[in-house]
Amino acid sequence: MTIAHDDVRVEEHPTTVSTMSMAAALNLALADAIETDPDVVVFGEDVGALGGVFRITDALTARFGEDRCFDTPLAESGIVGTAVGMAMNGMRPVVELQFDAFALPAFEQIVSHVAKLGNRTRGAVRMPIVIRIPFGGGIGGVEHHCDSSEAYYAHTPGLTVVSPSTPQDAYSLLRAAIASPDPVIFLEPKKLYWTKGEVDTAVAADIGTARIAREGTDVTLLAYGAAVPLALEAADVAASEGRSVQVIDVRSLSPFDDATVTDAVRSTGRAVVIAEAPGYVSVASEIQARVFERCFEYLEAPVRRVTGFDIPYAPPKLEHWHLPDVDRVLDAIDSLHWEDAEHEEGAS
Repeated sequence: MTIAHDDVRVEEHPTTVSTMSMAAALNLALADAIETDPDVVVFGEDVGALGGVFRITDALTARFGEDRCFDTPLAESGIVGTAVGMAMNGMRPVVELQFDAFALPAFEQIVSHVAKLGNRTRGAVRMPIVIRIPFGGGIGGVEHHCDSSEAYYAHTPGLTVVSPSTPQDAYSLLRAAIASPDPVIFLEPKKLYWTKGEVDTAVAADIGTARIAREGTDVTLLAYGAAVPLALEAADVAASEGRSVQVIDVRSLSPFDDATVTDAVRSTGRAVVIAEAPGYVSVASEIQARVFERCFEYLEAPVRRVTGFDIPYAPPKLEHWHLPDVDRVLDAIDSLHWEDAEHEEGAS
């Protein structure tokens, strides 16, 4: 849990609705935050002149100058340590740690200082830091470029952990993260950087809430990040077979929206959790456990999981076997209905 969000900055912004990629939505969110708040600074490896590996920070340095968006040495621990010092002195640093596994050299700084300083000082020192981490697979990268490390951060008290699945949430959640007085791990599914959708800059996001991405009555799919479009695709296929599938975009891993998830699963009586990360000791495991604890008497079948395998990330040519796909999700849905049919036959 994080310290109560009692110092969130809310800025007025004229309504702008347009279609853009997730990458462009993130870039716009950073630009708007820099423009409206003089305390916001953006920095990290290659985020300046290059605009970042995925061009998320493209043109920010040219527009706002090197004092607002700048490059750092290749030293992740130093990047986060610098952010801690800036935050202690009233600034709002937004740092990019280039790739998921590249964040691990800064892990000690994150869990020992970023996550704990607010609690350690009884709220006297806040850490309004956003740590942006491109995560997950699906881009043909090798293991250190395709990790799903969300469980490490979600397990750490003091950190807020979110992951958008749409350009709209990419914009709104990043604005909310930057406005938060507490540290936010912002996990960006790199596989979705080039997906497009409508973005309304006047739409605010409430960190700690899940989103109903699709209504349905037969089974609930729970997903986050890059698994959300997969869940929606599986729901489309299932609909063609006569099944009504609900999809919940969890999006906030910590704090977790138990109310929305519980209501959704209770309404259908069946649930499948989908995530790219390995299943063992995972966020998917936690979601599964929370559903069992809160929905047991409403469940018509066990809660299933569809996750990555419990192995180091597969080489690029094999990653399509490692990542969850529509067939695996449909198999999980089928198993829920098959168990119901077997039970009914046995009862008769």
